[in-house]
Amino acid sequence: MTTSERLVDKAKEAFVMAIEIYNKPSINYRLEGFSFFICNAWELMLKAHMISKYGASSIYYSDKPNRTITLENCVQKIFTNEKAPLRKNLEKVIELRNTSTHFITEEYEAVYIPLLQACVFNFVDKMMEFHEVDMTRVIPENFITLSVRLKSLNETEIRGKYEEQVAEKLVSVQHTLEPMVAENNSAFAIKVEHYHYMTKDRSQATEIYHIDKEAEEGVRIIKELKNPNDTHKYSAKACIKEINKRIQKDNIKLLFNEKEVQLNMYHFNLFTSYFAIKENERLCFTYQISTQPQYSYSQQAIDFIFDEIKKSPSTILDDLKEKISKK
Repeated sequence: MTTSERLVDKAKEAFVMAIEIYNKPSINYRLEGFSFFICNAWELMLKAHMISKYGASSIYYSDKPNRTITLENCVQKIFTNEKAPLRKNLEKVIELRNTSTHFITEEYEAVYIPLLQACVFNFVDKMMEFHEVDMTRVIPENFITLSVRLKSLNETEIRGKYEEQVAEKLVSVQHTLEPMVAENNSAFAIKVEHYHYMTKDRSQATEIYHIDKEAEEGVRIIKELKNPNDTHKYSAKACIKEINKRIQKDNIKLLFNEKEVQLNMYHFNLFTSYFAIKENERLCFTYQISTQPQYSYSQQAIDFIFDEIKKSPSTILDDLKEKISKK
């Protein structure tokens, strides 16, 4: 086994330990433990990549050949774009790890969970890209989602609970990260949001309720509240890219006219046309900013199309083409 392969094996183990620590309910030290092991996993994985690409000497300091470079150095060498969301995410998670060696409060979890989840997904993507290792074969895909147990950060409570120096540090971190989450994409942070809307179609409902005129407690029903930049943030091109990544990851053989193909814009339009995706507000948002409407799609649209492909990858495209031609 080569040095690079040994590092990859250790990276996989460190990643699993990070996930297990974070998702184990009996561990109170989970945020600190997670940050240690996820950073270790990244460092091992990136150094393995550097050895494969640049040679073994690339992971050592030129003036100190017996000492390997830091994770920060690895990140700077491999992700050279300082403004890239993935690099900024890693820098903030490394900052959290370094903070953990001094002092950390349980409220940090409310601030960092969007970044930690993105860091996990980014690691899974880069393990596949750099080393062709599918982490969902190492740890089940449903376990890669971090278990969230938090409430919204309340500045008043923080200032009352901690001494001034600690409280100011935590509030400062929150104020720094919030605009960064808004400005960057999902490679920097995965937002944890819940949307509730009414529907008369029971097949689309996750919960059933009825109106009780005699009830003492009151509620306010919000019929519509959405920001399409958050809920429908994918262009058609981005949807196609994401679906193709999933097809490749699951080793699905997609056929069209009896030939293996990658999903393209023509194929994508077959789905949007036959399933009327552009007319479904849950799947597509239409921007009427000119005579030619623009469309953006939700995560649910990507999930829906991929699920349809999985059902019959060898015939789905031909079937859609034929059905549309008969309309």
